[in-house]
Order: sequence, then C-alpha cells, then structure tokens
Amino acid sequence: MAKKMKFEVKRPTLTAISYLLPLIVASGLLIAIGNLAGGNVAESLDGMSFPDMLTTVGVFGMGLIPSFIGGYIAYAIADRPGLAPGFLMGQIASFLGTGFLGGLIGGLVAGYIALALENYLKVPKWAQALMPMMIIPTLTTIVAGTVMLFVLGYPVVAVTQALNDFIVGLDQSAKLLYGFIIGFIGCIDYGGAISKVPNLICDGLLADGIYGPEGIKVLCAMVPPFGVTGAWLLSKAFHKPIFNKEEVENIKVAFPMGCCMISEGVIPIAMNDLARTVASTSIGCGVCGAISFFFDNGSAVPSGGVFVIPAMSQPLVAVIALLVGSTITAFMLVAIKKRLPDEDVEGTSVKEEEEVDLSGLSFS
Repeated sequence: MAKKMKFEVKRPTLTAISYLLPLIVASGLLIAIGNLAGGNVAESLDGMSFPDMLTTVGVFGMGLIPSFIGGYIAYAIADRPGLAPGFLMGQIASFLGTGFLGGLIGGLVAGYIALALENYLKVPKWAQALMPMMIIPTLTTIVAGTVMLFVLGYPVVAVTQALNDFIVGLDQSAKLLYGFIIGFIGCIDYGGAISKVPNLICDGLLADGIYGPEGIKVLCAMVPPFGVTGAWLLSKAFHKPIFNKEEVENIKVAFPMGCCMISEGVIPIAMNDLARTVASTSIGCGVCGAISFFFDNGSAVPSGGVFVIPAMSQPLVAVIALLVGSTITAFMLVAIKKRLPDEDVEGTSVKEEEEVDLSGLSFS
C-alpha cells in the first residue's frame, strides 16, 4: 500500500542518521586505531600492513556516507522502491564532491519522486508486481539523476564548498566564538530537537573530513552529566544541599550514561529547576566547545564518549576542555541553585520514630 504524499525532512533524516551512525563509528574507530598504529591508506595489496588495512577500510567506510544518507532517507520516505535510487543519488553526491549535504538532498529528491510514482503511476495488472523492484527504481533514478546532475549539481557544490571554506578559514578568535555557540546550542535540551540541529551539521562536516565541530559535539554531550555530578560533590563539600534524594539517585545514573556520551540522564534533574540547570550546563558546554575548537581538537569518531578521547587529534586538549566545562557547570549550579530545606535532603527526610513504652503490655 502506497504512503500518503506528505513532505517532511526531519523524520527521514533522523531515520537515515540512525542507520548511518554505526557506519561512521566503526569507520572512524578503524581510522583512529590505524593511524595510532602508524597505518596509511594503501593503494594496493603490495606491502599492506595490518594498520594500513584498518586505515584503508575506515576510509572506505567514510566514503560510503553520502550513499548511506541518501539511500536511507529515500527508504524512510518511499520504503523499498526508494532505497536503490537513494543510494545512487549518494554516489552522485560523491562524484560531485558534495558529501553529506549532497547525499541528504539526493535522498530527499529520490524518495519523493519514488513516492509520487508509487502513488500516481498507473500500470496494467501484469506489471504491478514489477513496480517496486524495477519500474519505480529505474524511473526514479533517471528523473532524480537528471535533477541532481543538471539542475541541483552546481548550486549544491557551491554551497558545500562555501560552508567548508568558512569553517576551515576561521581565525582563532572566531573559533572561540563559534566553538562556544556550537557547544551552547548542542546540549541546550540534552539531546532533544534543538540539540540535533548543530549536531547534524557537525556530522555533515565530519563526512567532509572536517573534524573540529565533531570534537565539540562529543565532548559537550558529556559536560551536563559530569557537571551535575560535580555540583553534587561540591554541594556536600560546601554544606549547601541543592539536590533532593530523588535527584541524587538520578545523578548516580546520569554519570555513567554521560561517560558514554548520553546526556539525557540529566533531564529528570533539570526538570526540577529548569532555568538554572539549563543556564549552567549550556554555559559549561559553550566553554568546553570554545576550548576544544580554539586549540584545533577534532574527532573522527562521532560517538563513544570518554572512550574515544584517546583517538581525538588533541587528547590532552579534549580532557582539559571537558574538565573546565564540567567544573564551570558544577560551580554555577552550586552558586545559583537554592539551598534545600533539611527535610528534602538525602538522609534527612525520614523523621525519627517516637519511642513507645511497652512496659505495661502483657500477654495472657
């Protein structure tokens, strides 16, 4: 049964990214491990070492990013008939050198052309079985390929090149500003809809070989849980209780989640004091991003938390940025959050039971 025609970008893009992330993570780790071991991209099997193999396979994987994003966007829009045309539009994006952005646009073009054919193209009954595996993919590829190469090709190339040149050409003072902005917005709602916008841009730049923004994304996702945990420890040291028992239990879960770059564990804590918590964590993330970007730290791996810091281009800078951002968040929370009454504080909310005199009680 054909889907209804409804234009949307967010849902198919997020679907494609969910398929894309394992490819990027695996490829990025292979490149990082191979480079750390002294590997290079091999041109042939002659003299290929194991580190060379890791680096080479990782580079092959990164080269598939436009096809993956295009194929699975088209799949999310038009199901199976859109998959092959979407992958082919990704190949066209690679040919044009438009990377992630070209794959995204190509996937949308192929997906909606395939969906339109599925809804409106009428064929004899004997040809209906051929629609999903031959007629729709073939016609979609012809039409979408024509659009990509002869209509959208030059504009997408120009936009992609302009964006890449802008990021690469930033001076150090501009890197401080843009690093702060990317970090600030990238964790403002702890992995929600707002955060996904800059994070998607970082992923797109990663696909084009620009690793600095991806380093910001990885590090800043850990700042809120680390910062909140630090605030809890500082509140105990300064004897200023700011978290109730339930929040403390949530912190104990949020911290290990944060080590794995999952910032959503902070949401239950933030909801009890949203303005102060969001302000503290966002500023901490902004400072973390500014330090990382200013000192040219980058990550070829888009996920993994603390476990991928050794594979970053500047691991020491990454650790410093993470610690500074988390510490700022912690001190801000302790400074601006209100002291809780004793009955809400961990270990003091249960009143002592009154003593009961049982001396006059007898049993017959």
